[in-house]
Amino acid sequence: MSLGKKPNRLLYNLRIPEMRHLYIVPCVILVLSGMNFLAMGVGIWFWISSGVLLVLGGVWMWHEYKNTLRGYGEKVSYGRLESIVTNLEDAVIAYNNDFRVLIFNAAAEKIFGLSKVQILGQVMGPEKASEKGYQTLIQTLFPSLAPVVVGKSEPNKYPQVVDISFDNPTREFRVSTDRILDKDNHLLGFVKVVQDHTRETELIRSKSDFVSVAAHQLRTPLTAINWTLEGLSKNQALTEEDRSLAKNGLQATANLLKTVNDLLDTAEIEGGRFGYNYEEIDLVKFAEEVLTNAQMVAKEYGLQVFFDKGGFNELKLLADKNKLGMALSNLVDNAMKYNSKGGSVTVRLKQMPQQPYVQVSVQDTGIGVLPADIDRLFTKFYRAPNARKVKADGTGLGLYIVRNIIRQHGGEVGVESTLGRGTTFFFTLPTDPTLIPKAEGSVGT
Repeated sequence: MSLGKKPNRLLYNLRIPEMRHLYIVPCVILVLSGMNFLAMGVGIWFWISSGVLLVLGGVWMWHEYKNTLRGYGEKVSYGRLESIVTNLEDAVIAYNNDFRVLIFNAAAEKIFGLSKVQILGQVMGPEKASEKGYQTLIQTLFPSLAPVVVGKSEPNKYPQVVDISFDNPTREFRVSTDRILDKDNHLLGFVKVVQDHTRETELIRSKSDFVSVAAHQLRTPLTAINWTLEGLSKNQALTEEDRSLAKNGLQATANLLKTVNDLLDTAEIEGGRFGYNYEEIDLVKFAEEVLTNAQMVAKEYGLQVFFDKGGFNELKLLADKNKLGMALSNLVDNAMKYNSKGGSVTVRLKQMPQQPYVQVSVQDTGIGVLPADIDRLFTKFYRAPNARKVKADGTGLGLYIVRNIIRQHGGEVGVESTLGRGTTFFFTLPTDPTLIPKAEGSVGT
């Protein structure tokens, strides 16, 4: 099979319609040469002047060819970009440093109820928020003007991601903002990608409302059953066998109540209704109280519990004592449940170097976690396979709740583990109260 001739790139480019103005150059050179011939005849000056014309014409033609080709390439690239942006399902808005809108795609028209004709080329400053029909767009461009904003990324780091909530009508947007820079890193403007999460949020809220109602309906009779079984387990008028059966029922009811409470907490987190009441606490004293409550369970498991204060006698910070207690207790309970007999649980406090954060870690000497499972530990309903073998019961919601509580305090959660040797869960808490999120929102899946 023979290969066809490779097309000549220069000839191909010269056929582009944008190149047609170059065709006149050879004609001009011929006309000028003819005029030169009529004026001078065929002599040395004719050839010199004709040569100069050819050189100058050739240089100009090549320069113009390169510029035209570059402009054509930019036109094609822009056309492709515009085609991609136009067909995106997410709204795309680009504007320069003067807030003059350069791109406003079809999805943006649909989301904000404004046409390109109204927006393109217009300056969209904060003052337009008072104009009819522009309020939602301006509050999206300037999130500080929006009713409810939850930051999802570090300050001064791009892209910036925020979740914005609106009322009347209810709208839920996730807005990602990035800078537009030239080749020398000079700021030219910004581009925002707006995802409309209103429908998804409504579905999550409906599901959460259903779970919340169901959990409330279950919790009341379960609590009554729990009290009844607790009374029977202590009733000396019953036989030892009857009291033992009551204790077994009490344990089963307690497990079921925990499941119901976890479901209820998860529903409230997803609905942004978990409710946080921040107060100043001494983290050292707080951790000591949690560990004191865990001592009895630790004895049942045959474990030792240690507390490394990290050199602190006291450590004051803002926190919701009940919610933070729930998070730390969950990690300590897990460290005991999945530990080895005769093992230990160590809680440590540590100041993060040159950062306004303190780290709290919970280390065990238990079964450990497979590397493949680590990234999924904080997702809803997930339990590592080796954990299920040790403890069959469990909702897989505990660590999801822990992560949401810690992030709502302005911190982060992490884990390190060696299979068969133990696991360390750790979280950070800000010592600077301004780093605590001002609005409640669920985190993760």
